[in-house]
Amino acid sequence: MSEAYVKRLFAILLDAVTDKDPQVQEQVCGALCALGESQPVEALRACEEHLRLHEKLAHPYRTMILRVMETVVCSHVGELDEDVARASILLASSEMTRVKELVCDWQQAASNVLVAVGKRFISSVMEEMLSKFQPGVLPHHFVVQTLANLSVSNVFGMVPFLTSILNTMVPMLSAAKPDSMRVAFCCALQRFSESTLEYLADLDQAPDPTVRKDAFATDIFSAYDILFHHWLQSREAKLRLAVVEALGPMSHLLPSEKLEEQLPKLLPGLLGLYKKHAETVHVSKSLGQILEAAASVGSRTLDVQLDSLLAALHAQVCVPVESSSPLVVSNQKEVLRCFTVLACCSPDRLLAFLLPRLDTSNERTRVGTLQVVRHVINSAAAQMEVKQPFILSSMKLPLLDTNSKVKRAVVQVISAMAHHGYLEQPGGEAMIEYIVQQCALPPEAEPQKLGADSEAPAADSVRAISVSTLYLISTTVDRMGDVLWPYLLEFLVPVRFTGALTPLCRSLVHLAQKRQEAGAHALLIQYNGNATLPSPYAMTTRLLAVSSSPYLGDGRGAASLRLLSVLRRDIHPVLGQRWATAIPLLLEHLDGYTEETLSRKEWEEKLLTFLRDTLAVVSDNTWICQLSLEMCKQLPNYNGTPLEKNFLYKCIGTTLGAASSKEVVRKHLQELLETARYQEESEREGLACCFGICASSHLDDTLAQLEDFVKSDVFRKSAGIFNIFKDRSENEVEKVKSTLILCYGHVAARAPRELLLARVESDIFRNMSQCFSTKVLGIKVETKDPALRLCLARSVCMASQAICSSSRGSSFQLLRKPELVAQMMEFIKAEPPDSLRTHIRKKAMLACTYLVSLEPALEGQAQADLIHSCLHGVMAVLPEPEGVDGHQEPLYLDTVQALKDLLTSLLQRNMTPQGLQVMVEHLSPWIKSPRGHERVRALGLSACLLQYFLKHLHISALVPFHNLGLLLGLFSPRCADLRPATRQEAVSCVYSLLYLQLGYEGFSRDYRDDAVEQLLALRDGLGHPEPSILFHTCHSVAQIIGKRLPPDQLISLLLTLFEGLGDPDKNCSRAATVIINCLLKERANVLLEKVPEIVSVLRSKLQETRGEHVLQAAQHSVYVLAARHHAAVVSSLLGSPLPFDRSRLSAFAAVASPGPSLSAFLCPRSLATPAPCGGRWPWSPASPHRSWGCSWRR
Repeated sequence: MSEAYVKRLFAILLDAVTDKDPQVQEQVCGALCALGESQPVEALRACEEHLRLHEKLAHPYRTMILRVMETVVCSHVGELDEDVARASILLASSEMTRVKELVCDWQQAASNVLVAVGKRFISSVMEEMLSKFQPGVLPHHFVVQTLANLSVSNVFGMVPFLTSILNTMVPMLSAAKPDSMRVAFCCALQRFSESTLEYLADLDQAPDPTVRKDAFATDIFSAYDILFHHWLQSREAKLRLAVVEALGPMSHLLPSEKLEEQLPKLLPGLLGLYKKHAETVHVSKSLGQILEAAASVGSRTLDVQLDSLLAALHAQVCVPVESSSPLVVSNQKEVLRCFTVLACCSPDRLLAFLLPRLDTSNERTRVGTLQVVRHVINSAAAQMEVKQPFILSSMKLPLLDTNSKVKRAVVQVISAMAHHGYLEQPGGEAMIEYIVQQCALPPEAEPQKLGADSEAPAADSVRAISVSTLYLISTTVDRMGDVLWPYLLEFLVPVRFTGALTPLCRSLVHLAQKRQEAGAHALLIQYNGNATLPSPYAMTTRLLAVSSSPYLGDGRGAASLRLLSVLRRDIHPVLGQRWATAIPLLLEHLDGYTEETLSRKEWEEKLLTFLRDTLAVVSDNTWICQLSLEMCKQLPNYNGTPLEKNFLYKCIGTTLGAASSKEVVRKHLQELLETARYQEESEREGLACCFGICASSHLDDTLAQLEDFVKSDVFRKSAGIFNIFKDRSENEVEKVKSTLILCYGHVAARAPRELLLARVESDIFRNMSQCFSTKVLGIKVETKDPALRLCLARSVCMASQAICSSSRGSSFQLLRKPELVAQMMEFIKAEPPDSLRTHIRKKAMLACTYLVSLEPALEGQAQADLIHSCLHGVMAVLPEPEGVDGHQEPLYLDTVQALKDLLTSLLQRNMTPQGLQVMVEHLSPWIKSPRGHERVRALGLSACLLQYFLKHLHISALVPFHNLGLLLGLFSPRCADLRPATRQEAVSCVYSLLYLQLGYEGFSRDYRDDAVEQLLALRDGLGHPEPSILFHTCHSVAQIIGKRLPPDQLISLLLTLFEGLGDPDKNCSRAATVIINCLLKERANVLLEKVPEIVSVLRSKLQETRGEHVLQAAQHSVYVLAARHHAAVVSSLLGSPLPFDRSRLSAFAAVASPGPSLSAFLCPRSLATPAPCGGRWPWSPASPHRSWGCSWRR
């Protein structure tokens, strides 16, 4: 851009500054600054010229232009030449002092330009400022302020001028009357003092190294005298605070003798201001500076003033700190700085003042004192080193305080102690234990922060601070390694530290890895002299048990496994390589899931596999027995965490299974039976799993121990009618029985299959029955406890399933089978028929599913009773309202699935058309039920059975599917059921039946028939059809059936459909009519011989029914049949004896309704019967379907 263009652009932008829209003004200023970045000299000249030419420009716009100049100068001061700088200085000076009145924004902007230029051109700026800073004349307010700011922005350039400035300024102080001017002088004195101190601190880098503090002493003391003795007494709070802020840095420049002389008045004067000002941070900051100055000269006055100082400062530090108040936080920091000075000067007196206050019960006092103790431990470490035992002993009462704020303060003190060697002293272990206790606090007991992540504990909660502190001192404080290791191991097993396991494990892993790096092959744990350390068995048990709930406690599963990994050689020397491979795989599995997606069953199985592999690698019976002993010992620790206790029971079973000592196994099993808490469901489950897992290796010992317990006094004394309330309540007895029955079930499920069959009846089912039924005075009494019933059903299910899975299960004769099936039927019958609230029905049916597949086969009546009981137990259950997401209750779905499994198991024993017919006959009443939910379930079961039959169809010779017509006649009218689900299931049934027929005709299983496959598309369209679609669908189904139905099955299908004409569901009745008429039209050629039988059935329908829709349907069927076989139909009608009844006349009317050719055939041979509806039948050729569209219902 050319110079002229740039000038023009600047001129346009500067003129636009006066726009009335604030947003435009802001954008213009931004554009000027952006342009000034590339053209800084031109920008400054344009601004200077614009302000000079527009003398009357209002000060708000002048302020904007000055701020642009400041921005440009700050960014490009190094590029300016002397002339541009001089012009900017003169302009800014003129703008700043143009009016005597204070116009802060305008004058401050001009002052800022001078300060920015002064960073490089300090001499030119000072020349201009000193010209306006003459002796005997009060300068402009912003001249003083500019000098003050210059001294901060350019220390090395400004300090050499300070002597002459002070010589001129100090005499002016007495003449300054306005408070604003006095505040400006105080600010200048503060900045001058701070600049001087900074200059003297970096004297080796200063341009004039001859500058000495003494050069300022006289002027500073003179100024101090006026400020402290006169201005500090002002009523104006702003002035008093300005004086206080100045006195702090000024005290460092006072002569030492003068400072000592003034301290007795200065310190009380400042302390008195705490009562006058709410915002005390300036007082505390100045006091700290004065104390530092006094300490630097070795003042003895501090000893005299110490008590009052400590009391005042302690009161300030005990003010509760609000995180939303920065001034209060800053004040506390300055107060703690004061305590640091006092700690260095008088450590004994400071501690004598502080430590007794730790014993107070006042929260603020204790918290404030702890903060001071923490601060002086860090800031006055050398002075506090010899006081360590004294400080540690004084922490006893704070350690007992339950207040959260006190706890946080204590944790912070302990953190400071850890960094300075306190915890290595006697009593340090108590501090570590305290930290661990706070890490173990339950997260739900912590105060919560409201917000989007309200479930997370507050960042400054006691537990969060403790967790971070423990990890910090473990990983960053090298000297703590020998203190924390192996001491932290002692907290792994005790229950009260469960909540701290994750941080404990993380810290221990870090400490162990550091020790391994130091000595790669040395054992980490030395038990010599460390009797309190947990044994390898205790650590293995504890860490494995808590890993079963891996996401609790901030992910203690992964943390525990990592600790086991680093301790593998200490657990057992041979585990190194195996655990180094296995544990990373477990951790990788955890990483792939979340708490919501992880399958607990799968995870527990992985841990048990890990334990089994470990026991196999160790292969030391003594070690294994010690581990099982420790596991049993730790069981009570998990009474409050049932899931982990349940898993520990499984671990005990796994460990006992690996033990070779039968005595140890029997002893532990006996102890488990005697000490179990039978009232807890999870414990009953865990104990049963334990026995089952143990039985996989010790079947005989496990069964023997169970039988001994069943026969023992412990169990028997509660069984007598006179003892039932003495030692155990009846409820507890039932729970014990439930557990024992469940134990037998798990034993059967886990027992070696080759050993199970010999013991299942004599030892397992016999003892199950003995536990379930009790004889009182010779009478067999069965329990009504639903939990006990459920346990028996589950155990019978597990045992029978185990038998079925045996290689000899198919030939095994279960003599107790009828008794067990009858017992399960009783359970099903005892359940309320209209509701589903327990798992008993489901488990009993599952047990029967496995039982029926065993030999001997059930008798016909027993099988029928079983099917009848199960269907009544499920079909009649009232439907539950669907959940929010439209899904049904899992219990209901599982129960229906159990019923399907049972029916398919029964069907499997008779995979013939007759067997299929038997199953469908049982379902038939439910298929025709007036209740919609029962029809849906029945059709669903039928579809399932047919699909199973089709899938497992094996035909060795071509035989007829003799009952195809009966089955199609039952299912096909349901294609028009009121419920969409029933319609679709009915089409599925027809689909399966037609493929069964094709199979019986010799077609392969993978053959697909085009006509039959059309049923799938029809089924999908039955979700929510219109009446017309429903009619056409039924017609299409009938056509497909007509194409694939063998001729010999046609009459049985029609006869079954004729029965369907009287279906209470008019939709299904109409569907039967549609299918009948379609078949009569499509297959009339094969029906000639069957016409008399068909006419007879239709006449009976006309005679029996009074329903108009049935009458019309039967008449129409006669009409359709007569249209194909005129003579045969008429002959059948005329062959009946006289007089003709109403049904015969209706049939003749239907036959006579077609055109003249048929009428000519009929009239000479029959009675004339008038046609209804004015001589027209509903299904005359002119309108064969007239009445369907308006009467079809969804």
